[in-house]
Amino acid sequence: MTKPLSEVTPNTWSFLRDAMIKPTGFREYDARWKYPEEINLPGMTALGLGLGTQMRKRGIEPVIAVGNDYRDYSLAIKNALILGLMQAGIQVKDIGPALSPMAYFAQFHLDVPAVAMVTASHNPNGWTGVKMGFDRPLTHGPDEMGELRDIVLNGEGQPAPGGSYEFVDGVKEAYLDDLAGDFKMSRPLKVVCATGNGTASAFAPELFKRIGVEVVESHNELDYTFPHYNPNPEAMEMLHDMSASVKASGADLALGFDGDGDRCGVVDDEGEEIFADKVGVIMARDLSKLYPNSTFVADVKSTGLFASDPELQKNGVTADYWKTGHSHMKRRVKEIGALAGFEKSGHYFLAEPVGRGYDCGMRVAVEVCKMLDRNPDQAMSDLRKALPKTWSTPTMSPYCADTEKYAVLERLVQKLAAKHEAGESFAGRAIKEVVTVNGARVILDNGSWGLVRASSNTPNLVVVCESSESEAEMRAIFADIDAVIRTEPLVGEYDQTI
Repeated sequence: MTKPLSEVTPNTWSFLRDAMIKPTGFREYDARWKYPEEINLPGMTALGLGLGTQMRKRGIEPVIAVGNDYRDYSLAIKNALILGLMQAGIQVKDIGPALSPMAYFAQFHLDVPAVAMVTASHNPNGWTGVKMGFDRPLTHGPDEMGELRDIVLNGEGQPAPGGSYEFVDGVKEAYLDDLAGDFKMSRPLKVVCATGNGTASAFAPELFKRIGVEVVESHNELDYTFPHYNPNPEAMEMLHDMSASVKASGADLALGFDGDGDRCGVVDDEGEEIFADKVGVIMARDLSKLYPNSTFVADVKSTGLFASDPELQKNGVTADYWKTGHSHMKRRVKEIGALAGFEKSGHYFLAEPVGRGYDCGMRVAVEVCKMLDRNPDQAMSDLRKALPKTWSTPTMSPYCADTEKYAVLERLVQKLAAKHEAGESFAGRAIKEVVTVNGARVILDNGSWGLVRASSNTPNLVVVCESSESEAEMRAIFADIDAVIRTEPLVGEYDQTI
């Protein structure tokens, strides 16, 4: 049975023998811990035993594809996880170093039901975790994560015979073949390829060259110390660096990828950072011409343009706003038969016939290039400027402990809903409604809005605001939502602000 964190501490005899797992690492749709402060290698083995036990309990064929991102400690963590899976009688197919979407692709390519990808995604070094799933292209959601947490923490992992190990070569090459297909650019396109020295460095430059794109390299050398910045295309530090590279090189755009390659960020030819939800609207406009009357899912952090944009309305688009989080979004896209899902963080879920429904930054990059190929007389900035103008904040994350954030959020939702019920104004306007599908999205009578929710992956709340009127109104919305947040003393400082 795994011991509580308090009973096992680093640099002790028991730390090298007994499983240590901090319970808060089991999050809504994946598992993440600081390593080795919150999980040790025996703890990762216990997680593997628990995951294998969960597969058997659910009647899943006992075969799993396993990969790891490019961090110096990920291989050791993956091997510890594999040991536990084999103890549970699972046949492990190790695909080696990988992007998360390459691991999802391996489920299809190898025709296996399950996947476990060792990655901390965009979290900085010092974090680790696992993204896992049984029902391709879906990954674990809250129900599956809760069941797995209970199995692991209650020591209910069951050893079983039949476990085996096989290293499977060639998956990376097959993944790149699948992404490129037979497509070649028919117009010249010069792209800054920004990978922040992360895992995508081993994929993106080669992929771009294969489809006929001229590559301007930006931190494309694999280096798990991340010497320039943490690869995260939602962070302004990376976006500003991408913008500077575009301006210095005269590139047509920059495409940037996070640490495990399941997200894509875009900077246009004028060096303008386009937030991912706006890129989603641009792509939805293009895709809805090819596939009229499509449904698109957007997360609650995303722009209101998915519902209000005249071009999307003209093409018969149905917009569906849903819970933030890659697992929630993947599931929703599949459940309602949407063509794609777009998340403000840069996770895009392109379903058949465009993609396979999982989030893949490389697939998005190819589709952006195809979109520009279909519009040879337009630059990326032209597509951006064609959208109705809105003013939006970056995604901002004030600190709130994992053990406190959901209770804090519940109180904030009640306070914001009470303002609506009392007929109070917000940023000088009437509140039209407060949507509580995932936190509280306060929608004003002109369609402008502000959101507060709890981060699923880190000890933070998440705040996003958008105005359809002006930057001043956007700032006023933020000021009013922040004033409510500041009534909670357990909420700390923002990681970035406007």
